[in-house]
Amino acid sequence: MAIFNTVAQRKAGFRLALFSCLVAIVVLAMGVFTRLADAGLGCPDWPTCYGHVLWPTDDHEVARANEAFPDMPVEHDKTWPEMIHRYLASSLGLLTIGLVIFAVRQRKPEQPVKLPLFILAFIILQGMFGMWTVTLKLWPQVVTSHLLGGFTTLSLLWLLTLRLNNQHWQVPAISETKLQALKPLVLLGLVVVICQIALGGWTTANYADIACPDFPQCQGAWLPPMNFSEGFNIAQHIGPNYLGGTMDNAARVAIHFSHRVGAMVTAAYLLFLFFKLRQLGMAPANKAASVMLIILVVQIALGISNIAFSFPIGVAVAHNLVGAFLLLSQVTISYLVFTAAVNRGGVRV
Repeated sequence: MAIFNTVAQRKAGFRLALFSCLVAIVVLAMGVFTRLADAGLGCPDWPTCYGHVLWPTDDHEVARANEAFPDMPVEHDKTWPEMIHRYLASSLGLLTIGLVIFAVRQRKPEQPVKLPLFILAFIILQGMFGMWTVTLKLWPQVVTSHLLGGFTTLSLLWLLTLRLNNQHWQVPAISETKLQALKPLVLLGLVVVICQIALGGWTTANYADIACPDFPQCQGAWLPPMNFSEGFNIAQHIGPNYLGGTMDNAARVAIHFSHRVGAMVTAAYLLFLFFKLRQLGMAPANKAASVMLIILVVQIALGISNIAFSFPIGVAVAHNLVGAFLLLSQVTISYLVFTAAVNRGGVRV
Protein backbone atom coordinates (compact mmCIF):
# COMPACT_ATOMS: atom_id res chain seq x y z
CA MET A 1 0.00 0.00 0.00
CA ALA A 2 1.62 3.24 -1.20
CA ILE A 3 1.73 6.31 1.04
CA PHE A 4 -0.44 8.32 -1.36
CA ASN A 5 -3.30 7.26 -3.56
CA THR A 6 -3.29 7.42 -7.35
CA VAL A 7 -4.05 10.78 -8.95
CA ALA A 8 -7.37 9.47 -10.26
CA GLN A 9 -8.53 8.46 -6.79
CA ARG A 10 -7.55 11.66 -4.97
CA LYS A 11 -10.00 14.45 -4.29
CA ALA A 12 -9.58 18.01 -5.51
CA GLY A 13 -7.13 20.12 -3.50
CA PHE A 14 -4.85 17.28 -2.39
CA ARG A 15 -1.63 18.88 -3.64
CA LEU A 16 -2.43 22.25 -2.06
CA ALA A 17 -3.22 20.56 1.26
CA LEU A 18 0.01 18.56 1.13
CA PHE A 19 2.03 21.69 0.33
CA SER A 20 0.31 23.47 3.24
CA CYS A 21 1.46 20.64 5.52
CA LEU A 22 5.05 21.14 4.38
CA VAL A 23 4.79 24.88 5.05
CA ALA A 24 3.26 24.16 8.47
CA ILE A 25 6.28 21.99 9.32
CA VAL A 26 8.61 24.85 8.37
CA VAL A 27 6.51 27.29 10.45
CA LEU A 28 6.62 24.93 13.41
CA ALA A 29 10.39 24.47 13.09
CA MET A 30 10.95 28.22 12.85
CA GLY A 31 8.70 28.83 15.84
CA VAL A 32 10.60 26.27 17.91
CA PHE A 33 13.93 27.77 16.83
CA THR A 34 12.69 31.26 17.75
CA ARG A 35 11.67 30.03 21.17
CA LEU A 36 14.86 28.08 21.88
CA ALA A 37 17.02 30.98 20.69
CA ASP A 38 15.28 33.18 23.30
CA ALA A 39 13.98 35.32 20.44
CA GLY A 40 10.33 35.21 21.48
CA LEU A 41 10.62 38.86 22.47
CA GLY A 42 13.12 39.71 19.74
CA CYS A 43 10.47 42.19 18.58
CA PRO A 44 8.73 43.74 21.60
CA ASP A 45 5.79 45.05 19.55
CA TRP A 46 3.27 43.37 17.25
CA PRO A 47 2.70 43.02 14.31
CA THR A 48 5.68 45.24 13.47
CA CYS A 49 9.21 44.92 14.82
CA TYR A 50 10.27 48.09 16.61
CA GLY A 51 7.78 49.81 14.30
CA HIS A 52 9.32 48.30 11.13
CA VAL A 53 7.72 45.99 8.61
CA LEU A 54 10.87 43.86 8.79
CA TRP A 55 13.29 44.96 11.53
CA PRO A 56 15.65 47.91 12.15
CA THR A 57 18.91 47.49 10.28
CA ASP A 58 21.05 50.65 10.02
CA ASP A 59 22.48 52.50 13.01
CA HIS A 60 19.93 55.32 12.80
CA GLU A 61 16.98 52.89 12.89
CA VAL A 62 18.51 50.92 15.74
CA ALA A 63 19.09 54.10 17.78
CA ARG A 64 15.46 55.17 17.33
CA ALA A 65 14.24 51.67 18.24
CA ASN A 66 16.36 51.60 21.40
CA GLU A 67 15.00 55.01 22.34
CA ALA A 68 11.42 53.82 21.86
CA PHE A 69 12.00 50.56 23.76
CA PRO A 70 14.72 51.29 26.34
CA ASP A 71 13.98 48.08 28.27
CA MET A 72 14.22 45.90 25.14
CA PRO A 73 17.20 47.05 23.04
CA VAL A 74 17.63 45.68 19.53
CA GLU A 75 19.44 42.35 19.25
CA HIS A 76 19.83 41.45 15.58
CA ASP A 77 20.28 37.74 16.27
CA LYS A 78 16.77 37.76 17.78
CA THR A 79 14.82 40.16 15.56
CA TRP A 80 15.07 38.23 12.30
CA PRO A 81 13.92 34.81 13.64
CA GLU A 82 10.83 36.40 15.17
CA MET A 83 9.82 38.29 12.03
CA ILE A 84 10.57 35.43 9.64
CA HIS A 85 8.40 33.21 11.82
CA ARG A 86 5.58 35.77 11.66
CA TYR A 87 5.71 36.02 7.88
CA LEU A 88 5.88 32.25 7.41
CA ALA A 89 2.85 31.88 9.66
CA SER A 90 1.03 34.52 7.62
CA SER A 91 1.81 32.63 4.41
CA LEU A 92 0.26 29.54 5.95
CA GLY A 93 -2.87 31.56 6.62
CA LEU A 94 -3.00 32.58 2.95
CA LEU A 95 -2.63 28.96 1.88
CA THR A 96 -5.52 27.99 4.13
CA ILE A 97 -7.67 30.69 2.55
CA GLY A 98 -6.79 29.07 -0.77
CA LEU A 99 -7.90 25.69 0.59
CA VAL A 100 -11.24 27.17 1.66
CA ILE A 101 -11.82 28.81 -1.72
CA PHE A 102 -10.87 25.59 -3.48
CA ALA A 103 -13.22 23.53 -1.30
CA VAL A 104 -16.16 25.88 -1.84
CA ARG A 105 -15.67 26.14 -5.61
CA GLN A 106 -15.21 22.38 -6.00
CA ARG A 107 -17.96 21.54 -3.54
CA LYS A 108 -19.33 18.03 -3.94
CA PRO A 109 -20.98 15.69 -1.43
CA GLU A 110 -17.65 13.95 -0.74
CA GLN A 111 -15.51 17.13 -0.77
CA PRO A 112 -14.50 18.37 2.74
CA VAL A 113 -15.63 21.96 3.32
CA LYS A 114 -16.16 22.23 7.07
CA LEU A 115 -12.63 21.08 7.89
CA PRO A 116 -10.86 23.76 5.77
CA LEU A 117 -13.16 26.40 7.30
CA PHE A 118 -12.33 25.16 10.79
CA ILE A 119 -8.60 25.17 10.01
CA LEU A 120 -8.81 28.77 8.81
CA ALA A 121 -10.65 29.82 11.97
CA PHE A 122 -8.09 27.98 14.09
CA ILE A 123 -5.16 29.65 12.31
CA ILE A 124 -6.73 33.04 13.03
CA LEU A 125 -6.92 32.05 16.71
CA GLN A 126 -3.32 30.83 16.50
CA GLY A 127 -2.33 34.25 15.16
CA MET A 128 -3.95 35.82 18.22
CA PHE A 129 -1.91 33.55 20.46
CA GLY A 130 1.19 34.66 18.58
CA MET A 131 0.29 38.27 19.36
CA TRP A 132 -0.41 37.48 23.02
CA THR A 133 2.92 35.68 23.29
CA VAL A 134 4.58 39.05 22.66
CA THR A 135 2.14 41.41 24.38
CA LEU A 136 1.94 39.25 27.53
CA LYS A 137 5.72 38.83 27.54
CA LEU A 138 6.02 35.06 27.15
CA TRP A 139 3.36 34.19 29.72
CA PRO A 140 3.84 30.38 30.03
CA GLN A 141 0.14 29.60 29.59
CA VAL A 142 0.07 31.46 26.28
CA VAL A 143 3.43 30.11 25.09
CA THR A 144 2.30 26.54 25.76
CA SER A 145 -1.06 27.14 24.08
CA HIS A 146 0.69 28.70 21.08
CA LEU A 147 2.97 25.69 20.75
CA LEU A 148 0.04 23.27 21.02
CA GLY A 149 -1.78 25.40 18.46
CA GLY A 150 1.10 24.90 16.03
CA PHE A 151 0.96 21.14 16.48
CA THR A 152 -2.83 21.21 16.14
CA THR A 153 -2.67 23.26 12.93
CA LEU A 154 -0.24 20.79 11.39
CA SER A 155 -2.39 17.84 12.50
CA LEU A 156 -5.56 19.34 11.06
CA LEU A 157 -3.87 20.07 7.74
CA TRP A 158 -2.54 16.52 7.66
CA LEU A 159 -6.02 15.16 8.44
CA LEU A 160 -7.37 17.20 5.52
CA THR A 161 -4.60 15.79 3.31
CA LEU A 162 -5.54 12.25 4.34
CA ARG A 163 -9.18 12.88 3.55
CA LEU A 164 -8.35 14.32 0.15
CA ASN A 165 -5.94 11.44 -0.49
CA ASN A 166 -9.02 9.18 -0.23
CA GLN A 167 -7.16 6.00 0.67
CA HIS A 168 -8.59 3.42 3.09
CA TRP A 169 -7.60 0.11 4.56
CA GLN A 170 -9.40 -2.98 3.27
CA VAL A 171 -9.78 -5.20 6.35
CA PRO A 172 -10.72 -8.88 5.93
CA ALA A 173 -13.90 -9.92 7.71
CA ILE A 174 -11.92 -12.26 9.95
CA SER A 175 -10.18 -9.23 11.49
CA GLU A 176 -13.33 -7.14 12.03
CA THR A 177 -13.51 -7.84 15.77
CA LYS A 178 -9.85 -6.88 16.20
CA LEU A 179 -10.47 -3.69 14.20
CA GLN A 180 -13.37 -2.63 16.45
CA ALA A 181 -11.31 -3.35 19.58
CA LEU A 182 -8.46 -1.28 18.15
CA LYS A 183 -10.48 1.94 17.75
CA PRO A 184 -10.47 3.09 21.41
CA LEU A 185 -6.82 2.05 21.72
CA VAL A 186 -5.65 4.25 18.86
CA LEU A 187 -7.67 7.18 20.19
CA LEU A 188 -6.02 6.73 23.58
CA GLY A 189 -2.64 6.66 21.83
CA LEU A 190 -3.48 10.00 20.21
CA VAL A 191 -4.45 11.46 23.61
CA VAL A 192 -1.27 10.13 25.27
CA VAL A 193 0.95 11.75 22.64
CA ILE A 194 -0.94 15.05 22.89
CA CYS A 195 -0.52 15.07 26.68
CA GLN A 196 3.21 14.39 26.32
CA ILE A 197 3.56 17.23 23.81
CA ALA A 198 1.70 19.51 26.23
CA LEU A 199 4.14 18.52 28.97
CA GLY A 200 7.01 19.32 26.63
CA GLY A 201 5.48 22.70 25.86
CA TRP A 202 5.08 23.50 29.53
CA THR A 203 8.69 22.41 30.10
CA THR A 204 10.12 24.78 27.52
CA ALA A 205 7.71 27.61 28.38
CA ASN A 206 9.04 27.61 31.95
CA TYR A 207 12.69 27.10 30.94
CA ALA A 208 12.77 23.74 32.70
CA ASP A 209 14.68 21.98 29.91
CA ILE A 210 18.00 22.24 31.73
CA ALA A 211 16.59 21.60 35.22
CA CYS A 212 17.91 18.03 34.98
CA PRO A 213 21.31 18.23 33.23
CA ASP A 214 22.14 14.54 33.81
CA PHE A 215 20.59 11.24 32.71
CA PRO A 216 19.11 8.87 33.80
CA GLN A 217 19.23 10.59 37.18
CA CYS A 218 18.25 14.20 37.78
CA GLN A 219 20.73 16.39 39.61
CA GLY A 220 22.46 13.27 40.87
CA ALA A 221 19.34 11.71 42.38
CA TRP A 222 16.55 9.39 41.27
CA LEU A 223 14.02 11.52 43.15
CA PRO A 224 15.39 15.05 43.52
CA PRO A 225 13.55 17.73 45.53
CA MET A 226 10.49 18.78 43.53
CA ASN A 227 7.69 21.30 43.95
CA PHE A 228 4.75 20.12 41.84
CA SER A 229 2.27 22.67 43.18
CA GLU A 230 4.38 25.56 41.94
CA GLY A 231 5.64 23.77 38.84
CA PHE A 232 2.10 23.18 37.59
CA ASN A 233 0.54 26.36 38.88
CA ILE A 234 -1.49 27.55 35.89
CA ALA A 235 -2.77 30.55 37.83
CA GLN A 236 0.44 32.53 37.40
CA HIS A 237 -0.22 36.24 37.20
CA ILE A 238 -0.05 38.11 33.92
CA GLY A 239 2.40 40.98 34.03
CA PRO A 240 6.02 39.96 34.71
CA ASN A 241 8.45 39.45 31.87
CA TYR A 242 8.74 35.66 31.77
CA LEU A 243 11.86 35.65 29.59
CA GLY A 244 14.22 33.24 31.37
CA GLY A 245 11.44 31.96 33.64
CA THR A 246 10.40 32.90 37.14
CA MET A 247 10.11 29.52 38.92
CA ASP A 248 12.62 28.24 41.45
CA ASN A 249 14.73 25.14 40.91
CA ALA A 250 12.42 22.64 42.66
CA ALA A 251 9.46 23.74 40.53
CA ARG A 252 11.40 23.41 37.28
CA VAL A 253 12.74 20.00 38.32
CA ALA A 254 9.14 18.87 38.94
CA ILE A 255 8.18 19.90 35.40
CA HIS A 256 11.21 18.28 33.77
CA PHE A 257 10.84 15.10 35.83
CA SER A 258 7.15 14.85 34.85
CA HIS A 259 8.11 15.17 31.19
CA ARG A 260 10.57 12.30 31.57
CA VAL A 261 7.96 10.10 33.25
CA GLY A 262 5.50 11.07 30.54
CA ALA A 263 8.04 9.96 27.93
CA MET A 264 8.28 6.53 29.56
CA VAL A 265 4.49 6.18 29.72
CA THR A 266 4.17 7.28 26.09
CA ALA A 267 6.86 4.87 24.92
CA ALA A 268 5.28 1.96 26.82
CA TYR A 269 1.81 2.64 25.46
CA LEU A 270 2.94 3.11 21.85
CA LEU A 271 4.92 -0.14 22.08
CA PHE A 272 1.70 -1.82 23.25
CA LEU A 273 -0.16 -0.21 20.33
CA PHE A 274 2.54 -1.43 17.95
CA PHE A 275 1.81 -5.05 18.83
CA LYS A 276 -1.95 -4.48 18.68
CA LEU A 277 -1.66 -3.09 15.15
CA ARG A 278 0.39 -6.06 14.05
CA GLN A 279 -2.30 -8.40 15.36
CA LEU A 280 -4.57 -7.22 12.54
CA GLY A 281 -2.45 -9.35 10.27
CA MET A 282 -2.40 -6.77 7.48
CA ALA A 283 0.64 -5.49 5.61
CA PRO A 284 -0.55 -1.82 5.67
CA ALA A 285 -1.15 -1.99 9.44
CA ASN A 286 2.28 -3.56 9.94
CA LYS A 287 3.85 -0.76 7.91
CA ALA A 288 2.04 1.94 9.91
CA ALA A 289 3.09 0.29 13.16
CA SER A 290 6.72 0.07 12.02
CA VAL A 291 6.81 3.73 10.98
CA MET A 292 5.37 4.72 14.38
CA LEU A 293 7.98 2.62 16.18
CA ILE A 294 10.86 4.11 14.17
CA ILE A 295 9.69 7.65 14.93
CA LEU A 296 9.34 6.75 18.61
CA VAL A 297 12.89 5.35 18.80
CA VAL A 298 14.32 8.45 17.07
CA GLN A 299 12.38 10.70 19.44
CA ILE A 300 13.71 8.90 22.51
CA ALA A 301 17.25 9.09 21.14
CA LEU A 302 16.89 12.83 20.53
CA GLY A 303 15.51 13.38 24.03
CA ILE A 304 18.51 11.63 25.58
CA SER A 305 20.89 13.43 23.20
CA ASN A 306 19.49 16.77 24.34
CA ILE A 307 20.73 16.04 27.83
CA ALA A 308 23.94 14.24 26.88
CA PHE A 309 25.11 17.10 24.65
CA SER A 310 23.87 19.94 26.89
CA PHE A 311 20.81 20.90 24.85
CA PRO A 312 22.26 22.01 21.48
CA ILE A 313 19.62 24.02 19.63
CA GLY A 314 19.76 21.80 16.53
CA VAL A 315 18.96 18.66 18.53
CA ALA A 316 16.26 20.51 20.48
CA VAL A 317 14.54 21.67 17.28
CA ALA A 318 14.76 18.14 15.86
CA HIS A 319 13.25 16.77 19.09
CA ASN A 320 10.23 19.04 18.64
CA LEU A 321 9.83 18.20 14.96
CA VAL A 322 10.05 14.45 15.49
CA GLY A 323 7.47 14.90 18.25
CA ALA A 324 5.24 16.47 15.59
CA PHE A 325 5.84 13.48 13.29
CA LEU A 326 4.94 11.14 16.15
CA LEU A 327 1.66 13.03 16.52
CA LEU A 328 1.05 12.79 12.76
CA SER A 329 1.61 9.04 12.94
CA GLN A 330 -1.17 8.82 15.53
CA VAL A 331 -3.46 10.99 13.41
CA THR A 332 -2.76 8.76 10.41
CA ILE A 333 -3.35 5.50 12.28
CA SER A 334 -6.55 6.84 13.86
CA TYR A 335 -7.85 7.99 10.47
CA LEU A 336 -7.06 4.69 8.76
CA VAL A 337 -8.54 2.58 11.56
CA PHE A 338 -11.77 4.58 11.73
CA THR A 339 -12.24 4.72 7.94
CA ALA A 340 -11.24 1.12 7.25
CA ALA A 341 -13.64 -0.89 5.09
CA VAL A 342 -14.46 -4.47 6.06
CA ASN A 343 -14.29 -6.70 3.01
CA ARG A 344 -16.84 -9.53 3.16
CA GLY A 345 -16.19 -11.65 0.14
CA GLY A 346 -15.60 -8.69 -2.15
CA VAL A 347 -18.38 -6.56 -0.60
CA ARG A 348 -17.25 -3.44 1.25
CA VAL A 349 -19.11 -2.73 4.50
